[in-house]
Amino acid sequence: MSDYFSHANALVESQRIGKKTRIWAFTHVLPGAVIGEDCNLCDHVFIENDVVIGNRVTIKSGVQLWDGTTIEDDVFIGPNATFTNDDFPRSKQYPKEFLPILVKRGASIGANATILPGITIGQCAMIGAGAVVTKNVPHHAIVVGNPARIIGYVNSLQHVSSHTSVKEKISQSNDDISVKNVKLYELPQASDLRGSLTVAEYSKSLPFVPQRVFMVFDVPSKDVRGEHAHRTCHQFLICVKGSCAIVVDDGISRAEISLDRPSLGLYLPPMVWGTQYKYSHEAVLMVLASALYDPNDYIRDYDTFLKELHA
Repeated sequence: MSDYFSHANALVESQRIGKKTRIWAFTHVLPGAVIGEDCNLCDHVFIENDVVIGNRVTIKSGVQLWDGTTIEDDVFIGPNATFTNDDFPRSKQYPKEFLPILVKRGASIGANATILPGITIGQCAMIGAGAVVTKNVPHHAIVVGNPARIIGYVNSLQHVSSHTSVKEKISQSNDDISVKNVKLYELPQASDLRGSLTVAEYSKSLPFVPQRVFMVFDVPSKDVRGEHAHRTCHQFLICVKGSCAIVVDDGISRAEISLDRPSLGLYLPPMVWGTQYKYSHEAVLMVLASALYDPNDYIRDYDTFLKELHA
Protein backbone atom coordinates (compact mmCIF):
# COMPACT_ATOMS: atom_id res chain seq x y z
CA MET A 1 0.00 0.00 0.00
CA SER A 2 1.46 3.36 -1.04
CA ASP A 3 1.89 6.32 1.32
CA TYR A 4 0.31 8.72 -1.20
CA PHE A 5 -3.10 9.06 -2.85
CA SER A 6 -3.52 8.46 -6.57
CA HIS A 7 -6.93 8.84 -8.24
CA ALA A 8 -8.17 5.83 -10.15
CA ASN A 9 -7.97 7.82 -13.40
CA ALA A 10 -4.40 9.05 -12.82
CA LEU A 11 -1.39 7.34 -14.45
CA VAL A 12 1.55 7.32 -12.00
CA GLU A 13 4.61 5.49 -13.34
CA SER A 14 7.18 6.89 -10.88
CA GLN A 15 8.09 4.98 -7.73
CA ARG A 16 9.50 8.10 -6.05
CA ILE A 17 6.42 9.82 -4.68
CA GLY A 18 6.45 11.27 -1.15
CA LYS A 19 3.95 10.37 1.52
CA LYS A 20 0.71 12.33 1.85
CA THR A 21 1.00 13.57 -1.75
CA ARG A 22 -2.30 13.65 -3.66
CA ILE A 23 -2.45 13.03 -7.41
CA TRP A 24 -5.82 13.63 -9.03
CA ALA A 25 -7.65 12.43 -12.15
CA PHE A 26 -6.05 12.42 -15.60
CA THR A 27 -2.62 13.40 -14.26
CA HIS A 28 0.33 11.53 -15.80
CA VAL A 29 3.66 11.16 -13.96
CA LEU A 30 6.48 9.54 -15.97
CA PRO A 31 8.83 6.97 -14.39
CA GLY A 32 11.87 9.23 -13.79
CA ALA A 33 10.04 12.03 -11.97
CA VAL A 34 10.66 12.70 -8.27
CA ILE A 35 7.83 14.20 -6.21
CA GLY A 36 8.17 15.16 -2.55
CA GLU A 37 5.83 14.88 0.40
CA ASP A 38 2.42 16.48 0.95
CA CYS A 39 2.13 17.80 -2.62
CA ASN A 40 -1.14 18.35 -4.48
CA LEU A 41 -1.27 17.67 -8.23
CA CYS A 42 -4.66 18.63 -9.63
CA ASP A 43 -6.46 17.19 -12.68
CA HIS A 44 -4.76 17.14 -16.08
CA VAL A 45 -1.15 17.70 -14.92
CA PHE A 46 1.76 16.14 -16.84
CA ILE A 47 5.17 15.50 -15.23
CA GLU A 48 8.04 14.41 -17.52
CA ASN A 49 10.98 12.20 -16.50
CA ASP A 50 13.74 14.67 -15.58
CA VAL A 51 11.61 16.66 -13.14
CA VAL A 52 12.18 17.12 -9.41
CA ILE A 53 9.40 18.50 -7.21
CA GLY A 54 9.97 19.36 -3.54
CA ASN A 55 7.65 19.11 -0.56
CA ARG A 56 4.27 20.84 -0.08
CA VAL A 57 4.06 21.94 -3.71
CA THR A 58 0.68 22.76 -5.25
CA ILE A 59 0.26 22.34 -9.00
CA LYS A 60 -3.13 23.35 -10.36
CA SER A 61 -4.88 21.93 -13.42
CA GLY A 62 -3.47 22.14 -16.92
CA VAL A 63 0.24 22.42 -16.03
CA GLN A 64 3.00 20.48 -17.81
CA LEU A 65 6.49 20.24 -16.32
CA TRP A 66 9.09 19.21 -18.90
CA ASP A 67 12.56 17.67 -18.59
CA GLY A 68 15.04 19.88 -16.72
CA THR A 69 12.50 21.47 -14.38
CA THR A 70 13.17 21.68 -10.64
CA ILE A 71 10.51 22.93 -8.23
CA GLU A 72 11.67 23.52 -4.65
CA ASP A 73 9.55 23.28 -1.47
CA ASP A 74 6.33 25.26 -0.86
CA VAL A 75 5.88 26.47 -4.45
CA PHE A 76 2.43 27.28 -5.87
CA ILE A 77 1.85 26.88 -9.63
CA GLY A 78 -1.44 28.28 -10.91
CA PRO A 79 -3.71 26.74 -13.55
CA ASN A 80 -2.39 26.50 -17.10
CA ALA A 81 1.01 28.00 -16.25
CA THR A 82 3.37 27.05 -19.09
CA PHE A 83 6.96 25.88 -18.71
CA THR A 84 9.34 25.57 -21.67
CA ASN A 85 12.80 24.01 -22.10
CA ASP A 86 13.84 24.61 -25.73
CA ASP A 87 14.77 28.08 -27.06
CA PHE A 88 14.33 27.09 -30.73
CA PRO A 89 11.89 24.18 -30.93
CA ARG A 90 11.47 22.27 -34.19
CA SER A 91 9.34 19.23 -34.86
CA LYS A 92 11.37 16.01 -34.53
CA GLN A 93 14.55 17.98 -33.78
CA TYR A 94 15.92 17.81 -30.24
CA PRO A 95 18.69 19.82 -28.54
CA LYS A 96 21.67 18.05 -26.99
CA GLU A 97 20.32 19.12 -23.62
CA PHE A 98 17.24 20.95 -22.46
CA LEU A 99 17.60 24.29 -20.72
CA PRO A 100 16.73 23.92 -17.03
CA ILE A 101 14.12 25.90 -15.11
CA LEU A 102 14.52 26.35 -11.35
CA VAL A 103 11.69 27.64 -9.16
CA LYS A 104 13.02 28.34 -5.67
CA ARG A 105 11.36 27.78 -2.33
CA GLY A 106 8.10 29.56 -1.60
CA ALA A 107 7.62 31.14 -5.04
CA SER A 108 4.15 31.52 -6.59
CA ILE A 109 3.35 31.42 -10.31
CA GLY A 110 0.02 32.86 -11.43
CA ALA A 111 -2.47 31.38 -13.86
CA ASN A 112 -1.45 31.29 -17.53
CA ALA A 113 2.06 32.62 -16.85
CA THR A 114 4.76 31.47 -19.30
CA ILE A 115 8.27 30.64 -18.11
CA LEU A 116 10.91 30.62 -20.86
CA PRO A 117 13.84 28.14 -20.92
CA GLY A 118 16.82 28.58 -18.60
CA ILE A 119 14.97 30.79 -16.10
CA THR A 120 15.50 30.84 -12.33
CA ILE A 121 12.65 32.19 -10.23
CA GLY A 122 13.89 33.39 -6.86
CA GLN A 123 12.78 32.47 -3.38
CA CYS A 124 9.26 33.69 -2.49
CA ALA A 125 8.94 35.58 -5.79
CA MET A 126 5.44 36.27 -7.14
CA ILE A 127 4.72 35.86 -10.87
CA GLY A 128 1.54 37.60 -11.97
CA ALA A 129 -1.20 35.92 -14.00
CA GLY A 130 -0.39 35.87 -17.70
CA ALA A 131 3.17 37.15 -17.23
CA VAL A 132 5.81 36.08 -19.77
CA VAL A 133 9.03 35.58 -17.84
CA THR A 134 12.05 36.12 -20.09
CA LYS A 135 14.72 36.86 -17.45
CA ASN A 136 15.69 35.50 -14.05
CA VAL A 137 13.44 36.77 -11.27
CA PRO A 138 15.16 37.95 -8.04
CA HIS A 139 14.19 36.66 -4.62
CA HIS A 140 10.93 38.19 -3.31
CA ALA A 141 10.28 40.16 -6.53
CA ILE A 142 6.77 40.71 -7.90
CA VAL A 143 6.70 40.61 -11.73
CA VAL A 144 3.87 41.16 -14.20
CA GLY A 145 3.38 41.78 -17.91
CA ASN A 146 4.87 40.72 -21.23
CA PRO A 147 7.81 40.74 -20.97
CA ALA A 148 7.57 40.47 -17.19
CA ARG A 149 8.85 43.49 -15.24
CA ILE A 150 9.39 43.99 -11.54
CA ILE A 151 6.72 46.17 -9.97
CA GLY A 152 7.54 45.59 -6.31
CA TYR A 153 8.86 43.22 -3.68
CA VAL A 154 6.92 40.90 -1.39
CA ASN A 155 6.46 42.12 2.19
CA SER A 156 8.22 45.46 1.64
CA LEU A 157 6.86 48.56 3.37
CA GLN A 158 6.95 51.48 0.95
CA HIS A 159 7.92 54.89 2.31
CA VAL A 160 6.92 57.52 -0.24
CA SER A 161 8.73 60.79 0.32
CA SER A 162 7.55 64.09 -1.14
CA HIS A 163 8.88 67.58 -1.60
CA THR A 164 6.74 68.74 1.32
CA SER A 165 8.43 66.38 3.80
CA VAL A 166 9.79 67.81 7.00
CA LYS A 167 12.12 66.39 9.64
CA GLU A 168 9.18 65.05 11.62
CA LYS A 169 8.10 62.98 8.64
CA ILE A 170 11.64 61.63 8.24
CA SER A 171 11.64 60.68 11.90
CA GLN A 172 8.35 58.87 11.49
CA SER A 173 9.65 57.05 8.39
CA ASN A 174 12.72 55.89 10.29
CA ASP A 175 10.45 54.53 13.00
CA ASP A 176 8.61 52.54 10.34
CA ILE A 177 11.71 51.10 8.64
CA SER A 178 12.07 47.62 10.08
CA VAL A 179 15.42 46.85 8.44
CA LYS A 180 18.23 46.91 10.95
CA ASN A 181 20.22 50.18 11.14
CA VAL A 182 18.93 51.55 7.82
CA LYS A 183 18.12 55.24 8.22
CA LEU A 184 16.86 58.24 6.23
CA TYR A 185 18.59 61.61 6.62
CA GLU A 186 17.16 65.03 5.77
CA LEU A 187 20.12 67.14 4.60
CA PRO A 188 20.17 70.90 5.18
CA GLN A 189 18.67 72.85 2.28
CA ALA A 190 18.63 76.54 1.46
CA SER A 191 16.27 77.96 -1.17
CA ASP A 192 15.59 81.42 -2.56
CA LEU A 193 14.75 83.05 -5.88
CA ARG A 194 18.13 82.02 -7.28
CA GLY A 195 17.50 78.30 -6.70
CA SER A 196 18.26 75.72 -4.03
CA LEU A 197 21.37 74.31 -2.35
CA THR A 198 21.83 71.13 -0.33
CA VAL A 199 24.94 70.49 1.75
CA ALA A 200 26.36 67.44 3.53
CA GLU A 201 29.15 67.98 6.08
CA TYR A 202 31.20 64.84 6.62
CA SER A 203 31.59 65.18 10.35
CA LYS A 204 28.07 66.49 10.94
CA SER A 205 25.50 65.43 8.32
CA LEU A 206 26.81 62.01 7.31
CA PRO A 207 27.15 58.84 9.41
CA PHE A 208 30.70 58.17 8.12
CA VAL A 209 33.56 59.85 6.26
CA PRO A 210 33.37 58.86 2.56
CA GLN A 211 36.41 57.49 0.75
CA ARG A 212 34.72 57.05 -2.62
CA VAL A 213 31.84 58.53 -4.62
CA PHE A 214 30.16 57.22 -7.77
CA MET A 215 27.04 58.06 -9.73
CA VAL A 216 24.50 55.91 -11.55
CA PHE A 217 22.78 57.62 -14.49
CA ASP A 218 21.42 57.05 -18.00
CA VAL A 219 19.60 53.96 -16.72
CA PRO A 220 17.65 52.87 -19.83
CA SER A 221 14.67 51.34 -18.03
CA LYS A 222 13.01 50.84 -14.66
CA ASP A 223 14.59 47.39 -14.37
CA VAL A 224 16.61 46.34 -11.35
CA ARG A 225 20.17 47.48 -10.65
CA GLY A 226 22.38 46.88 -7.64
CA GLU A 227 21.25 43.62 -6.01
CA HIS A 228 24.16 43.13 -3.62
CA ALA A 229 25.36 43.63 -0.08
CA HIS A 230 28.70 44.78 1.35
CA ARG A 231 30.58 42.94 4.06
CA THR A 232 32.23 45.99 5.61
CA CYS A 233 31.50 49.04 3.45
CA HIS A 234 28.93 51.66 4.50
CA GLN A 235 26.94 53.55 1.83
CA PHE A 236 24.95 56.78 1.68
CA LEU A 237 22.60 57.18 -1.30
CA ILE A 238 21.18 60.44 -2.67
CA CYS A 239 19.09 60.73 -5.81
CA VAL A 240 20.36 64.11 -6.94
CA LYS A 241 18.05 64.23 -9.95
CA GLY A 242 14.75 62.49 -10.62
CA SER A 243 13.74 59.57 -8.43
CA CYS A 244 14.37 55.90 -7.80
CA ALA A 245 13.36 53.25 -5.27
CA ILE A 246 15.68 51.30 -2.97
CA VAL A 247 14.65 47.94 -1.51
CA VAL A 248 16.63 47.08 1.63
CA ASP A 249 16.71 43.64 3.24
CA ASP A 250 18.50 42.43 6.39
CA GLY A 251 17.54 38.78 5.86
CA ILE A 252 14.53 39.10 8.16
CA SER A 253 12.72 42.32 7.24
CA ARG A 254 12.36 44.17 3.96
CA ALA A 255 11.41 47.76 3.11
CA GLU A 256 11.12 49.91 0.00
CA ILE A 257 12.17 53.55 0.19
CA SER A 258 11.65 56.22 -2.46
CA LEU A 259 14.46 58.75 -3.00
CA ASP A 260 13.05 61.71 -4.90
CA ARG A 261 15.01 64.84 -4.03
CA PRO A 262 18.66 65.82 -3.44
CA SER A 263 18.09 66.71 0.22
CA LEU A 264 17.06 63.16 1.16
CA GLY A 265 19.76 60.57 1.91
CA LEU A 266 19.55 56.88 2.74
CA TYR A 267 22.17 55.21 4.92
CA LEU A 268 22.91 51.52 4.23
CA PRO A 269 25.16 49.77 6.77
CA PRO A 270 27.20 46.67 5.94
CA MET A 271 25.36 43.34 5.54
CA VAL A 272 22.14 44.86 4.23
CA TRP A 273 21.01 43.64 0.82
CA GLY A 274 20.23 46.60 -1.45
CA THR A 275 18.31 46.69 -4.73
CA GLN A 276 17.70 49.77 -6.89
CA TYR A 277 14.87 50.09 -9.40
CA LYS A 278 12.04 52.33 -10.62
CA TYR A 279 14.51 54.87 -12.02
CA SER A 280 12.72 57.87 -13.48
CA HIS A 281 13.78 59.38 -16.78
CA GLU A 282 17.19 61.10 -16.42
CA ALA A 283 17.53 60.05 -12.76
CA VAL A 284 20.99 60.42 -11.21
CA LEU A 285 21.84 58.42 -8.08
CA MET A 286 24.94 59.47 -6.13
CA VAL A 287 26.49 56.93 -3.77
CA LEU A 288 29.03 57.81 -1.08
CA ALA A 289 31.05 54.83 0.18
CA SER A 290 33.15 54.46 3.32
CA ALA A 291 35.92 52.49 1.55
CA LEU A 292 37.73 52.26 -1.76
CA TYR A 293 36.46 49.75 -4.29
CA ASP A 294 37.15 46.16 -3.26
CA PRO A 295 35.46 43.37 -5.27
CA ASN A 296 35.91 40.98 -2.35
CA ASP A 297 33.67 43.17 -0.19
CA TYR A 298 30.66 42.53 -2.44
CA ILE A 299 28.13 39.74 -1.89
CA ARG A 300 26.23 39.35 -5.16
CA ASP A 301 24.34 36.13 -4.44
CA TYR A 302 21.35 36.36 -2.10
CA ASP A 303 21.73 32.81 -0.79
CA THR A 304 25.38 33.51 0.07
CA PHE A 305 24.24 36.70 1.83
CA LEU A 306 21.79 34.72 3.98
CA LYS A 307 24.42 32.08 4.82
CA GLU A 308 26.92 34.72 5.94
CA LEU A 309 24.27 36.45 8.04
CA HIS A 310 23.40 33.22 9.80
CA ALA A 311 27.06 32.35 10.26
